[in-house]
Amino acid sequence: MGDDNNWLWSNQETIPSDTAEGQRLIKELLTQLDRAEWATHDCFGIHLAAEEAIVNAIKHGNKQDPNKSVEVDMRVGKERVLIHITDQGPGFTPDAVPDPTLDENLDVPSGRGVMLIKAYMSEVSYNEKGNSVRMVKNRSQ
Repeated sequence: MGDDNNWLWSNQETIPSDTAEGQRLIKELLTQLDRAEWATHDCFGIHLAAEEAIVNAIKHGNKQDPNKSVEVDMRVGKERVLIHITDQGPGFTPDAVPDPTLDENLDVPSGRGVMLIKAYMSEVSYNEKGNSVRMVKNRSQ
C-alpha cells in the first residue's frame, strides 16, 4: 500500500460467501474503532460502508456461491481507516449503477449501497474489473 500509517490494528482475512462471516468481521472492526476512540458518527458511516461492501461482494459479486470467497483487508489507525474488499465475481461498473436519488429509480434497490459508500467514506476507488473496492475514512476534525 505504501502508506506506513502506524496501523493500531489490521486484519487481512479471506472469508467464505457467507453474510454471518461478514458480520463477524464488522463486529471486530467496530470494537477496534471504539478502542481507537473514533467518533460515533464516523463509526456509523464506516459500519454502513463496510457492511454494504461486504454484503455486495457476497450477494452480487459471488452470487452467494459457497465455493467463492471474499478477501477483506481492514486497518484502523488514529487518523485513518482503510477497508479493501475483493470478491471473485465478474465485477461491475460503478458509474453504470442507476442513481437511486432520481425519481425513476426510487423503486430500484440497486445503487444505494454504492451511493452510501461514496457518501460516508473519504476516498473510494474500484479496480478496473470492478470486483474490488478500496475505501478510506479520514477522522473528522
